Amino acid sequence: MQLKDLKDAELKGKKVIARFDFNVPLSKTEPRTITDTSRIDMAIPTIRMILEKGASKLILISHLGRPDGEVNPKYSLEPVAEYLANKLGTDVILSASAIDNGVKNLLQLPETKVVLLENIRFIAGEEKNDQALSEKLASYGDIYVNDAFGAAHRKHASVYGINAFFKGRAYAGLLMKKEIDSLSTLLDKPAKPFVAVIGGAKVSDKIKTLEKMMVLVDTLLIGGAMAYPFLKAKGIEVGKSLCSDEDVSLAKQLLMQDKGGKIQLPKDHVASLEFGGAPLPCPGTNIPSDQMGLDIGPLTIAAYSDHIKTAKTIFWNGPMGLFENKDFSKGTMSIAHAIAETKAFSVVGGGDSVAAVQQSGEAQNFSHVSTGGGASLEYIERGELPGIQALKYGV
Repeated sequence: MQLKDLKDAELKGKKVIARFDFNVPLSKTEPRTITDTSRIDMAIPTIRMILEKGASKLILISHLGRPDGEVNPKYSLEPVAEYLANKLGTDVILSASAIDNGVKNLLQLPETKVVLLENIRFIAGEEKNDQALSEKLASYGDIYVNDAFGAAHRKHASVYGINAFFKGRAYAGLLMKKEIDSLSTLLDKPAKPFVAVIGGAKVSDKIKTLEKMMVLVDTLLIGGAMAYPFLKAKGIEVGKSLCSDEDVSLAKQLLMQDKGGKIQLPKDHVASLEFGGAPLPCPGTNIPSDQMGLDIGPLTIAAYSDHIKTAKTIFWNGPMGLFENKDFSKGTMSIAHAIAETKAFSVVGGGDSVAAVQQSGEAQNFSHVSTGGGASLEYIERGELPGIQALKYGV
């Protein structure tokens, strides 16, 4: 069963309740301002389409941070409401709570067009998929739209349970559709050669993704702290690099499964005597005992770039090193530039790698930059997510 496309929805005069992912980073100092607006910007086309199709009211739902079911002003959506109002050129009213009686009153005011409900995770029932909360939210609208791919792997009330009250009246937003189409291309019909670049901190965090990639891809380029357990599993010295026994054990299993030699590992490194300390070139595969690897070196950049040049499909998840520190960012930035220069169908997914692509200035040169960190990986592992299934079939 296909998702119902928002383009086909009849919205004239209807109240539309829509779930978005406005979980944006905020500055740590007051007044709290949004430091990266990408997630809101990518939702704007769906919001504009709903308004242009003549919806009488648009009620927006989102979470921000992890307030654990309690009201916490630190996680208020007020900065999001202000940004949306400026971007849309219309008033955006922020409700005091997602479920107080004032919401119904707001929706009865003729001049109120767009209402943003205060952080849905201020309510404990959201993460518990509470049916009463789902029903309360559903009572605000005639039509439900889910454009929050980044939250679609959660069985939460505003993503999952709410669908039970909108049988035949639930639609995927434009961003949700683009996310699914792009990730499905990786799973269903990737053009070959297919190269995956996987980095980040721990093998155990991405073991299912790595196993899936071993089946799908022609070449698997491993970088970041993810690489050190693989190197150690092969008997190579990794010094003080991040490397747990559990990860070495998992890496050994994956190397044993790799009959076709798909896994490629760093040939050299940029190291340091301490985390974030002065950079030291490490021209060989072995890392001295008093040093830790914090980036891939020039030989590895060249070798990985050569693999990327041949690719027709590329998936990237996880940085190649401590890219937040300029001394250890060259590997990650070089990979971003190498992928951007190809004509391959390229997808980047996962919070850190998306941040790295934004930092590199190459985001517009990727086929798709996923807004869903955990959601994009889970979709690749399973080919489905609870929030998407619920949107298709109800609950």
